[in-house]
Amino acid sequence: MSDIRTAALIGLGAIGAAYAERLQTHLKEDFHVLADEGRITRYKDHGIRINGRETRFRYKTLTGDAEPIDLIVFGVKNDQLDEAIDCVRPFVGPETILLPLLNGISSEEDLKAAFPDNPVLYAMCVGIDAQRKERDIRYSKLGQITFGTRAGEYPEAEAAVEQLFREADVPYEIPDDIWREMWWKFMINVGVNQTSSVLRAPYGIFQTIHSARSWMEEVMKEVVQVSQAAGVGLNDRDIARFRPVLDSLSPEGKTSMLQDIEQGRKTEVEFLAGKMVELGEKYGVPVPENEHLLKVIRILEKM
Repeated sequence: MSDIRTAALIGLGAIGAAYAERLQTHLKEDFHVLADEGRITRYKDHGIRINGRETRFRYKTLTGDAEPIDLIVFGVKNDQLDEAIDCVRPFVGPETILLPLLNGISSEEDLKAAFPDNPVLYAMCVGIDAQRKERDIRYSKLGQITFGTRAGEYPEAEAAVEQLFREADVPYEIPDDIWREMWWKFMINVGVNQTSSVLRAPYGIFQTIHSARSWMEEVMKEVVQVSQAAGVGLNDRDIARFRPVLDSLSPEGKTSMLQDIEQGRKTEVEFLAGKMVELGEKYGVPVPENEHLLKVIRILEKM
C-alpha cells in the first residue's frame, strides 16, 4: 500500500474523537465513524463538541453496504474489542491496516488472531488528557500516537500511517522498540489510572502530593519487576521518564479509569491489575499492590 485514502474510527470516546477530528479534516468525505444505527442517530441529533467546537463526523452504519477501508482505528475499551472486531469485518479488505489505541498489552494480539492476514500496528496514546462528558470532549494537550511494528513486520503499513499522520497533522512518534514502549505505557496505566480511580484524584493530586505520587510509583515498580522477568527490561529510569509527562498534564484532567468510576461504567481493571496478577503468577513475581487494587476497583465498580 503506497498511501491511505480512506480511514475509519470505531469507538467515539474522548481520545478517539480528538484524533478523528484531524483525520476527518484531512480526508474529508473519505473518513467515517463506524457505529450502529442507534448511536448514529444520537450523534446526529446531538452532535459532538470538541474543545467547544461543534464537530459533525461522517458516519457509516455497521449493517449497510460495506467496502474495504484502508485504515481502521480502534478507540473502544478492552471489554468492547470482541464486539468491535465482529462489527468491522465487512470493512476489512486484504490490505486494511488495523491500528488499536487501547490501554494494555493484549489488543494487538487479539486483532492479529482475528485478522491473521492483515497488518496490525502496535500503538498507544501518550500525553493526551482528553475527557468526555455526555457530548462534550475537552483536552488541553493532544499528546501523540506512538506506533510501529515488531521485528519490522509491516514496513509498508507503518510508512503509510506515518504519511497520513504527517499530512493530517496528527502528532506521532515511531520508536525503535515499540514493544518496550507498549510496556512503558502499560506501566503508566497500571500506576496512575488505577490509583487515581481509588483516590478519586485528578492529575493535580499526583503533581502536588508526594505520597500520592509515591504510591503510584510503587505500583509502577511491580510492572518494572514483571517486565524484567518477561525479558522486556523496564527499569527505574522508565518511571522517571513519566514524571515530566505527568507534570505537563492539566491538573484538572482525569484518567479514563477515574472517569469510568465517576460515571458508573465498567473499568479496564481486568486488563491492568488483572493482567498484572496473571503475569505475576506466570513469572513468579509478587504483585501485592496490584492484587489489592484489583479487589478494591472491583468493589468500586459495584458501588
